[in-house]
Amino acid sequence: MDMWPAYIESTLDNLPEAEEKIVFDKFHVMKYLTHAVDLERRAAGRSDSTLKRTRYRWLRRPESMTQSERIEFAKLRKAHERLGRAWAMKETFTQLWDYTYIGAARTFFTDWYAWAIRSRLRHMKEVARVIARHIENILTYLRIPITNVARESVNSKIQWFKYQARGFRNEARFMRSILFPCGGLDLT
Repeated sequence: MDMWPAYIESTLDNLPEAEEKIVFDKFHVMKYLTHAVDLERRAAGRSDSTLKRTRYRWLRRPESMTQSERIEFAKLRKAHERLGRAWAMKETFTQLWDYTYIGAARTFFTDWYAWAIRSRLRHMKEVARVIARHIENILTYLRIPITNVARESVNSKIQWFKYQARGFRNEARFMRSILFPCGGLDLT
């Protein structure tokens, strides 16, 4: 689940032994980190116009870059050291998902957290504190490796149908517009 307090409270109130069953989705954890990198970029961009139009370079994963893009991005990181550190923190955090032992993952997180807190990067420090408050249920992913990917995919489709319709006059039509494509039904 997302780390939204209402979800957590509802789960704790309605599910026996919920403390051990809650898994905070890695997509949402990484979304917090990615957003923090973008906020650091915006803050740095106020005083440095060379950062304009570089947003998506900072948000991409290295695996999705070509060799020439990696070289260009390395130059950009070197030119903007503070922002490069924020990006490196985000990318380094992804290693948490590869651990199989919770103790080793906890040690990794402790080191990463110390790095983030000492970084003097306000947005990264804020996200590190949020993650630290929820680390036990983030680490639950190592025991129960589930994600919200399928649900998020269906949700984005529903939002697209809603956008395309620009409003429905009744709820039944809205439901049909969702159920046919999402349920694998065909109108023909």
